Amino acid sequence: MSKRFISFVTMVVLGSNVLFAQSVEQGRKFLYYERYKSARENFEKVLAANPNNIDATYWLGQTMLEQKDTVAAKALYKKALEQNGNAPLILVGMGELELREGKTNDARQRFETAISLTKGKEVEVFNAIGRANVDTKAGDAMYAIEKLNLATQIKGFKDPETYLIMGDAYRKLIDGGNAIISYNKALTLDPKMAAVKYKIGKIYLTQRNTELFLTNFDEAIKLDPAYKPAYFELFYYWYYRDVNKAAPYLESFASNSDQGPETEYLKTDFLYASGKFAEAKDKANGLITQYGAKVEPRMYKMVAYVCDTLKDMSCANKYMADYFAKQNPDDVVSADYEEMANINLKTPGQEAQAFVNLQKAIEKDTVVENKVKYITKAAALAKKMGDRKQEANWLGEAYKLKKEPSQTDLYNWGYANYQAANYATADSLFCGIYQSKYPDQIFGYLWCARAKQAMDTAMTTGIAVAPYEKLAEMATKLDSVKFKSQIINSYMYLAQYYNDAKKDAKTALSYVEKILAIDPSNQFANAAKPALQKQLSRPAQPAPKKPAGSGSTTSKSGGAAKK
Repeated sequence: MSKRFISFVTMVVLGSNVLFAQSVEQGRKFLYYERYKSARENFEKVLAANPNNIDATYWLGQTMLEQKDTVAAKALYKKALEQNGNAPLILVGMGELELREGKTNDARQRFETAISLTKGKEVEVFNAIGRANVDTKAGDAMYAIEKLNLATQIKGFKDPETYLIMGDAYRKLIDGGNAIISYNKALTLDPKMAAVKYKIGKIYLTQRNTELFLTNFDEAIKLDPAYKPAYFELFYYWYYRDVNKAAPYLESFASNSDQGPETEYLKTDFLYASGKFAEAKDKANGLITQYGAKVEPRMYKMVAYVCDTLKDMSCANKYMADYFAKQNPDDVVSADYEEMANINLKTPGQEAQAFVNLQKAIEKDTVVENKVKYITKAAALAKKMGDRKQEANWLGEAYKLKKEPSQTDLYNWGYANYQAANYATADSLFCGIYQSKYPDQIFGYLWCARAKQAMDTAMTTGIAVAPYEKLAEMATKLDSVKFKSQIINSYMYLAQYYNDAKKDAKTALSYVEKILAIDPSNQFANAAKPALQKQLSRPAQPAPKKPAGSGSTTSKSGGAAKK
């Protein structure tokens, strides 16, 4: 919806065209306010009176595109070109449609032809080219900026729309700084242009700067109380936070809108937000019946949300399936997949499908924080299901996505791998990354030792010895009182290792003595000490004698014996 601003500079037209110019301008004003129904009706009346009005034809096509009626727009522009193949604005309009179809070379040729036909001196043509490249996925924002800059160099230039479209182009490039500069240039040319403040607000909305986006939306309304897009944003902001504050914005939005389904959809949303679930469901179903195939698919989603809230999962599954079947895939948002995952979780037998939908939500969303939210949700689900391996995988994805992952993030990832018996991974996380990043925290040493122990349960390699020695050392250094149990457990493991695996009672006893120095009443140490002392007090047993003729005879003497 980037065609919202239309220049309101009075057109100086002579003769009978004055009526048509005023009507076209009125249609453009409706388009600016996003009153598409009124805009379309206005342009159609102009063309009914004068089918050759190029401006009305171009703007009717733009209105059709805003209404997502691409077929009608293409038919309109195609017919106009058949009658006048050199109409610059219509060439640009058709080029925009070709961009939508991925025909970038054909579109570029039409744009350049339009510029050539007007000798590069028509601001409106440059604006149309900029608009086409901003509004389409295949459009080239840098090309748009190049052409819009050419427009500003035309003698007598004073069109604020050029800078507004340029700001949109910079937004497409995710260059908020230059976008705001361009928008402010537009405001300099027209200080009452509410669209400028609205679009600046949209930048701050993307940046989640609540104070600034609310301020700019409010300022847009102050500049022009009829500017409904700002009411829409303010309504939806408060819709999720305070329905009482949202209500007056909805009322203002409705009073400045064309009568039709759009406003009714919002009223349905508001019923749901107000906790009037049965009413919201009835109204949504009524709109589905009333508008049939033309109804916005989100009304099916609304019914699904209500059914989910009321715990009617059969209904929720049906209507959410209808929503996905009817909605344009480009208009499906990540939150839709999240809701489908929520429904999966509440429907017996569909739990595994929740992971599929959460993965779709992750792929669809471009905001890292949202991706992490979905991944964390998937990890929690895996943990609840007892699938620790999958939990570990999800937590690893979240850790890698975060710009500044926390100590807790690393711990949870490592611990999930330990619980999943991914001991080698737990080892690398705790013994390597955790100890390196957080050397003054006990957990890296503790779970490093435990991971090594789990990898050597038979104590054949002794890989846990050094980690347990390090754990005892660091626990003593960090806080011997707080980490007393970690110190004792380390010494217990080491005593057991040296006694059982190495048959070294003397070293084993030294660790038992260390335990008793910390905890004289320790049951394990008090039982182990006398046993180890008794073992050490026994005289050394001589090596058994070998039978005569056995032992280390040489191959030579062996050979002689055989002889």
